[in-house]
Amino acid sequence: MPMICRSGDRSSCWKINGEIDHHRARALTKELEQEIDLRLPGELELDFSGVTFMDSSGIALVLRAGRLMAELGGSLRVTHVPKQAARVLKMAGIHKLIEMQE
Repeated sequence: MPMICRSGDRSSCWKINGEIDHHRARALTKELEQEIDLRLPGELELDFSGVTFMDSSGIALVLRAGRLMAELGGSLRVTHVPKQAARVLKMAGIHKLIEMQE
């Protein structure tokens, strides 16, 4: 299973497994947008513990999630970020915009 979603009272956690590349990021973003619209969470966690590779497309995924959560007045945090994905996000300065935990 590439993605697991848990939801509680106004909070959601998405555990993403596998690669986040150009093609996969598009599908993940679309699915994430639908889930946010459906659940309207106040807090969203993207758990990257299962991510094996991420290119710059993952940056767009995180930024889109952050933008959607900001529109709802909610918060986003990216957790359990593997070293390779953390390098990509830090090079883009994402850690300055969104809470990130390695």
